[in-house]
Amino acid sequence: MTSSFTIWSPAFGSNQKMPKKYTADGENISPPLEWSGIPAGTKSLVLINDDPDAPDPKAPKFTYVHWIVYNISPNCKKLEEGSKPGSASWPQGAKEALNDFKRTSYGGPAPPVGVHRYFFKLYALDKSLDANEQLDKRKIEAMMTGHTLGQTQVVGLYGR
Repeated sequence: MTSSFTIWSPAFGSNQKMPKKYTADGENISPPLEWSGIPAGTKSLVLINDDPDAPDPKAPKFTYVHWIVYNISPNCKKLEEGSKPGSASWPQGAKEALNDFKRTSYGGPAPPVGVHRYFFKLYALDKSLDANEQLDKRKIEAMMTGHTLGQTQVVGLYGR
């Protein structure tokens, strides 16, 4: 029997508009995310939330990183709304990497123009990511190379 690795948000459907509360125009808190079907042999999960439509979806120039959580236990099945280190719902051992806001926390959508796509990508890895330095997306992706057992994503939309 094969499992299907899937991520979703109870707050919005895939390719549907994200509620304002999860954006910089609202409460700027992370949306709830849930997943299932983690591949056998998974030692840790990595969540990367980014926007490939920056700064303008009609002429994207770069992918803007909003949030990275790594070393999520494979026993963890969700991130609660507003999850952050120190909160009761934060997965034990999970860490945040540096985003493009130059901080280690969730940064909600704040598109300057148009409707942007916000990808919440979840990776299953055959190892944990150990580092004695501040990680960012480039370093995380380099450390994941050759260790990804599965990937899934949900996409939220937001425009002002």
